[in-house]
Amino acid sequence: MSNPKGLEGIVATESSISSIIDDKLTYVGYDIDDLAENSSFEEVIYLLWNQKLPTQSELDSLKQELADNMSIPQEVIDHLKSYDLKTVHPMAALRTAVSMVGLYDEEADVMEEDANRRKALRLQAKIPTIVTAFARIRNGEEPIAPKSDLGFAANFLYMLKGKDPEDIEVEAFNKALVLHADHELNASTFTARVCVATLSDVYSGVTAAIGALKGPLHGGANERVMKMLTEIGDENRAIEYIEEKLANKEKIMGMGHRVYQNGDPRAKHLKEMSRQLTGITGETKWYDMSVKIEEYIKENKGLPANVDFYSASVYHSLGIDHDLFTPIFAVSRVSGWLAHILEQYSNNRLIRPRAEYVGPNKQAYTPIDQR
Repeated sequence: MSNPKGLEGIVATESSISSIIDDKLTYVGYDIDDLAENSSFEEVIYLLWNQKLPTQSELDSLKQELADNMSIPQEVIDHLKSYDLKTVHPMAALRTAVSMVGLYDEEADVMEEDANRRKALRLQAKIPTIVTAFARIRNGEEPIAPKSDLGFAANFLYMLKGKDPEDIEVEAFNKALVLHADHELNASTFTARVCVATLSDVYSGVTAAIGALKGPLHGGANERVMKMLTEIGDENRAIEYIEEKLANKEKIMGMGHRVYQNGDPRAKHLKEMSRQLTGITGETKWYDMSVKIEEYIKENKGLPANVDFYSASVYHSLGIDHDLFTPIFAVSRVSGWLAHILEQYSNNRLIRPRAEYVGPNKQAYTPIDQR
């Protein structure tokens, strides 16, 4: 048996959902650049779940079904209100709420294909409502119900801030959702597939995936990028700050990627949205600092920016609290998790790898009174 650390380079399954080949990301064979520039997030959801782009009537039907299923049980809202909102981690709140939503789904343990697809749609619709409800409750505000005439991206921003978003805000957020929707067999997706491979239910699979995404080595990088930019504060301090971090052998978040060798193809799209949004808000320093850091790290370390690097200033410019960046990742990535869960169910085999034993051998048992 071979034992590459972190399973690096190991092919663990076959999938027709997304691919990363020669630094190019595709969803069902469609280049991420085409999707980021042309598609709505709802189109991407349909693509990932059905292996084809929707017709207009199919897209309209999906949008209506998502809108019809966005509300969450009052019991879940009441539970969110019971938390110690000063200390609870937003990802912990999301993880618990998703599991709780399953308690109010009569089909939660029904394993037929059609039932699993209905549960997938309900979960996709409800997660943004959970995130925005938590965000408002901890600020002393009541959750806002979604609007049936708004799309997925616009509804999230509306439920979060209580007013209809500007077109540029919807464009930026939609693009971020599209870019984060799926990413081959990443840690949280693998976790979801391992979970449901036991024939556990959809809610368990997504809850497990959220638990994996909560870890700072997977989700959370863009929150730490924004923390770094805030600490720098001024473009003129950027290089000095980065040099000090590098001298102390500290990791610069948002730079480089384990899979991409020559750069994350998603980063350029959010870089442009960061440029536009920071210009509108009058806080161009966030974009200017980011560009300066990116150029310095690329020149001195050979590491280009990844998708997390510019999503930080995009979300900040949209007025989103920094600790909500990772839950927003889940709002998008659940579309990919659910696609992989459905794919796993369709051709299931229990995922049970082996471990290379490196402990002691041939030990003799010693009675307890002789130890």
